[in-house]
Amino acid sequence: MSANGTIIKVSGPLVVSKGLSGTCIYDMVRVGHYKLFGEVVEIRGDEYFIQVYEETEGLGPGEPVVSTYNAFCVELGPGLIGSIFDGVQRPLDAINRLHGDYIVRGIEHPPLDRTRKWHFYPLKNIGDEVFGGDVIGYVKESRLVKHKIMIPTDTKGRLSMIKEKDGTIEDVIAQVDTANGTKELTMLQKWPVRSFRRVKQKLKSTAPLVTGQRIIDTFFPITKGGVACIPGPFGSGKTVIQHQLSRWVDADIIVYVGCGERGNEMTEVLVDFPVLKDPKTGEPLMERTVLIANTSNMPVAAREASVYTGITIAEYYRDMGYNVALMADSTSRWGEAMREMSSRLEEMPGEEGFPTYLGSRLASFYERSGNVICFGSDDRQGSLSVIGAVSPPGGDLSEPVTQNTLRVVKAFWSLDDRLASQRQFPAINWLTSYSLYQDVVDEYTNIYIHKNWKMYRMKTMEILHKEAELEELVRLVGIDSLSTKDRLLMEVARMIREDYLYQNAYDLRDTYTSLKKQFLMLSVILKYYDKANELLQFNIELSKIISIPSMSNIAQMRFIPEDNFDEFDRLEAKMLQELEALSKNKTS
Repeated sequence: MSANGTIIKVSGPLVVSKGLSGTCIYDMVRVGHYKLFGEVVEIRGDEYFIQVYEETEGLGPGEPVVSTYNAFCVELGPGLIGSIFDGVQRPLDAINRLHGDYIVRGIEHPPLDRTRKWHFYPLKNIGDEVFGGDVIGYVKESRLVKHKIMIPTDTKGRLSMIKEKDGTIEDVIAQVDTANGTKELTMLQKWPVRSFRRVKQKLKSTAPLVTGQRIIDTFFPITKGGVACIPGPFGSGKTVIQHQLSRWVDADIIVYVGCGERGNEMTEVLVDFPVLKDPKTGEPLMERTVLIANTSNMPVAAREASVYTGITIAEYYRDMGYNVALMADSTSRWGEAMREMSSRLEEMPGEEGFPTYLGSRLASFYERSGNVICFGSDDRQGSLSVIGAVSPPGGDLSEPVTQNTLRVVKAFWSLDDRLASQRQFPAINWLTSYSLYQDVVDEYTNIYIHKNWKMYRMKTMEILHKEAELEELVRLVGIDSLSTKDRLLMEVARMIREDYLYQNAYDLRDTYTSLKKQFLMLSVILKYYDKANELLQFNIELSKIISIPSMSNIAQMRFIPEDNFDEFDRLEAKMLQELEALSKNKTS
């Protein structure tokens, strides 16, 4: 491969070249004497417009451009789990060991280790007929992940060789006799990031993606294979929620994409994940996590690459039959990168300077989610859930990135800086958020949790909405103007907010709550409310009702361990007994 192009213009991350005959749109090129990574994004006659994924400082006209004649692809195979890559899938941990703390421009390093040996366990036999997507064996990639080796999607034939062996990802593990001859198979595959990985069928989501965050799971849930967005102003807790979801979400594989976020936030992920334990297995969370880091001080063009790199890796594990959750933090930074590149390409601007194709790009990203029957001859089922953070300037939810995101997502978790300033975490506004997956989750919880789940959820939300209406009146004329029944409702709404919705991310007893525990917590609060309303009808003083000793136990019930649900029965019995005693004292 020779230098077949020449730079004629450099404008920040945009480089214009001539002489790249035969190069197609989205082909990868190496730019200048530094051999910087770049991608052709526009072709006008003999001029090729290239977005460069590295700093272009020092580049000038006349320097060579080399075309690879291939689209940007990621490497897929054993070794992805537990790794951290940059936006173009360079392994940052390996580069750090070999070259120090800084990435030298133009540096090349294989994404996956070519020297590490994996033990391959075959699941097929010689003579078996195989099709694209079929699983022929596996390796133990980590203590939590069994990495399934799949037939490439364009391959069909009969196995003429397959054997159990220790080998690298480039060693031949099987051979397939196809109509066009014998094809050798290794544990390594490559896939163009802008292309969807094929599936046999998309299915309706039927199970919730349990996050362990009470306000999400109870009121604004997401299903496995669903899509959600978390918009909110600076300081409202988007990144903390993304970290919480990455730690506790009910998924087999987590892919976390830090797209244009601050370096210290990605550092927190790198420091915490090896220490934190998976709630189901007790193993470190890195045993099921892939990290893509494109921090705010990295070139803006690479933000688009990082998002596509993450979603392609997530699809790969989904095709193995796993439930995968992708966290993108944040897509607003990706939109800003698109706006900068669009302006440098002199394209017609859309709303607020964003490119006119902003909506279609965001939709094509989120629509790669889903609950699917994987490609192959068996009925392997997997799911890919996508949760994207949005950082609208000044918290303005009417700006283009947020609005275009809302057109394609079905769960909207609106963060409120007012709630964040009141130390309410998660700072999700229960009055403006919504989820279109609620009916699916209600059906699931009715079967697997309790038949009263939906009734309790609706009753709780009704109390919170009524509180919002009464707050307007209280601000005008004071709380003393309310009836005792309304004052009781205000007290119960406070209990819901402070004792249920508030969740301490840094307390190991409170950071994660199962669906069963969430139901039991709501049950205690609502049974207190019902019994208290009964007592008011007998003219029991409100001050006595809200000052029973059990109130302090209710405030602490979120710290009850997951393996001690009998404690809720004892708390409920004690609370009802104390309330009943008020009634008896009144009649006596």
